[in-house]
Amino acid sequence: MPSSTTSPSRATLLRSLALTTCLGLTLAACGGGEGTGAPGTTPSRVPASGESAAAPERADADLVVWADDKRAAALEDVAQRFGEENGITVAVQTVSQDLQTNFVTANTAGNGPDVVIGAHDWIGNMVQNGAVDPLALPEAERAQFTDIALQGVTYEGKVYGLPYAVETLALFRNTDLVPEQPATFDDVVATGLASGAENPLCLQQGQEGDAYHMQPLYTSAGGYLFGTTDTGEYVPGDLGVGAPGSITAAQKVAELAQQGVLKTSITGDNSISLFTEGRCAYLVSGPWATADVKTSGTPYALSPVPGFAGMAPAQPFTGVQAFYVASKGENKAFAESFVLDAAARPETMRALYEAEPRPSAMREVLAEQSAADPDTAVFAEAAAGGRILPALPQMAAVWEPLGKAYAAVINGADPAQTMTTTGETVRASLQ
Repeated sequence: MPSSTTSPSRATLLRSLALTTCLGLTLAACGGGEGTGAPGTTPSRVPASGESAAAPERADADLVVWADDKRAAALEDVAQRFGEENGITVAVQTVSQDLQTNFVTANTAGNGPDVVIGAHDWIGNMVQNGAVDPLALPEAERAQFTDIALQGVTYEGKVYGLPYAVETLALFRNTDLVPEQPATFDDVVATGLASGAENPLCLQQGQEGDAYHMQPLYTSAGGYLFGTTDTGEYVPGDLGVGAPGSITAAQKVAELAQQGVLKTSITGDNSISLFTEGRCAYLVSGPWATADVKTSGTPYALSPVPGFAGMAPAQPFTGVQAFYVASKGENKAFAESFVLDAAARPETMRALYEAEPRPSAMREVLAEQSAADPDTAVFAEAAAGGRILPALPQMAAVWEPLGKAYAAVINGADPAQTMTTTGETVRASLQ
């Protein structure tokens, strides 16, 4: 674990490196100078070819960090302290929209930040665009982070980010309507239907479908998106959409729709509010729903999404939030130090949790959070048992067709034919 402060010798070395870099640049350059649903909850969208995004102007500082609104605010004190320790100016710049797109665009132009904070499923696209460098995270320090978090920031055998939080889906249960925790998803269905609620389950789909929120049921029924190697790396050439497991999953989706459990009328806009209004017995959602559920006063309990009886465990997608070092940042030595020293401190992890509660990627801090908040403990358990969200650029070809396939099956389309055709569509787009 890095020390809480940067040693004078290291700070001096970093300043020397930064000065050396600046000697090869202009004075102006070195002078003081994506998804659906709730933010951060769903897979990032890779911009379509030719799509433009206006990158914000780089702040006038020695070291620049880009983050979204909540994370930027949480990092102000961290940045100020790092600047004071190293005798440099540090600016945390808020990029409220299209952060990934803006970052890649600005980095390519050579006027982007030194550090960017975002989801791990950006990595494939960022690496493909040469936008981030691998991170020299020592083996001894890797042990400070949970296995699933490290898996998320590892791409093609290299670590590209410093993880700080994980997120996934879990099952909210209205304890007035359903007093006992279900052991299987079959129990969810039975007790939800018997509860008398208008909707036995709120699992958002909408008219376009939602592959992210359907993932727990898809995996329990034997579906997979891409195969994996022995080390857990995804294999782009092994597509599971259209394979037998995906067809079984589609057949389960059709059965649940016929029972009135899955509906395209349940969307990202109404799923949480329907639950807080007592109109759903259960809700499948993430930590972003917790504040609304608590504020509403709805009596609830939280547990991992269970799998179907006699089938595989349900494995929701697990996402990871992380710090990345820009490949064309002006001060890469300071950028790496900021990530490995300042970001990797427990107090930084705690500040980010306070800004937006997500289970920490750092074991020490996660233990504190789990002891203080049972909901965080449940989400951490669900994340550890989840399936890491693929960071492959090829995922851009999967989300929309698979989501639409789910919506079509819910609305009465033949499950086997729909999933087979969807697999053909995705496979064709990957060639």
